[in-house]
Amino acid sequence: MPNLEHPAYPSATLLHLESLVPCRESQVSMLLSIFGERQQFSFPSIFIYGHTSSGKTYVMQTLLNTLQLPHVFVNCVEYFTSRLLLEEILIQLQSCSSETKQTSHVPCDTFNDFVRLFKQAVVSRELQDQTLYIVLDRAEQLREMEANILPAFLRLQELTDRNVTVVLLSEIVWELFRPNTGCFEPFTLYFPDYSIGHLQKILSQNHPPEYSVDFYAAYINILLGVFYMVCRDLKELQHLAALNFSKYCEPVVRGEASERDTRKLWKNIEPHLKKAMQTVYLREISSSQWERLQCDDREPGQLKGLSAHTHVELPYYSKFLLIAAYLASYNPVRTDKRFFLKHHGKIRKTNFMKKHEKISSLVTLQLLSMVDHNDQLGGPRYKCTVSLDFIRAIARWTGHKMKLHLVQAWLDHTARISTASLCQFAIPSNKVTCE
Repeated sequence: MPNLEHPAYPSATLLHLESLVPCRESQVSMLLSIFGERQQFSFPSIFIYGHTSSGKTYVMQTLLNTLQLPHVFVNCVEYFTSRLLLEEILIQLQSCSSETKQTSHVPCDTFNDFVRLFKQAVVSRELQDQTLYIVLDRAEQLREMEANILPAFLRLQELTDRNVTVVLLSEIVWELFRPNTGCFEPFTLYFPDYSIGHLQKILSQNHPPEYSVDFYAAYINILLGVFYMVCRDLKELQHLAALNFSKYCEPVVRGEASERDTRKLWKNIEPHLKKAMQTVYLREISSSQWERLQCDDREPGQLKGLSAHTHVELPYYSKFLLIAAYLASYNPVRTDKRFFLKHHGKIRKTNFMKKHEKISSLVTLQLLSMVDHNDQLGGPRYKCTVSLDFIRAIARWTGHKMKLHLVQAWLDHTARISTASLCQFAIPSNKVTCE
């Protein structure tokens, strides 16, 4: 028996929709209840939130396209100013109307202009007889625009006196969205993270036709058993599944094992999954390069470009910070002020605490690791965990902005020191206040 039921849509359409949105039936059912029938006025604004890769964007696009509901879908990161955003909505509205032969650019400087142009754009009969949905993906970017943009979108139905619903998709909760001056409260809907059972079901649907469903499901079970504790991002897991499946199939292709011989299949794939653990999220190399590395018999720790992270692209100032961190790891404590301060007086900690978030990104990438707690009066302390090869690569990338020969001299000196004897260091404030 299908989980999705609605009197306004055929059962076959709802059954097809259900097959396209596995493990999100309850959220789709709630949205169908809110939408109502096509000609009915829906809720003025809906706020959908959840972590990344929880299906928010995919579900909304699939729902609107499958039911053939008129809609506009805009990414607020791509259209990052209010003018670009409003003009893009108007351009997409023209394509929704059958009376418009071709789309044309319409300048729109203010939200008052947008309301006037919006009324003109929805004069066609098909847009007046049913609800129009305006979906703003990555809606947290609206907070960076003019103060009136977000409250106006939440009340667009009232301002235009048209049957329109604005849907906001975001990764943050509504409490961080709400303006201090107050605004119309939208209907909020939460998309929880996929459980391991959900991920197993979704990933297993992408099995290659030349292999059985059970064979691919066993592979996904092994993949999740390795990566689930460190990665629950559906997109990343789909990438990992596609990247490593050919290696999992090798014993079957060579005739050394059957599809049911899980022990041999696991022993064959285990070392390669360990290698892949070093590159989760980073995407340091292309899929073709990874396939060539799969044929390499070296240990995972010996892989250049993987363990050394020599292909990682970091933000501009993070490169300088990481080089300074490596030098400070081997530099005597008594010479920190000499090498890293313009003045040898007292060090002010205020700017460091304000910029702490920049260092946290390097910790997340495991390029730095914290060795003390945050409640230390002198500020947090870190140690550099990258290799000399990686620092040399960073120095080459940033050489046009700093005296590379001095850095290389330091690196040649530190190369004689064992990388196993990393020392903890405290980063002075002037290392992270580059503007």
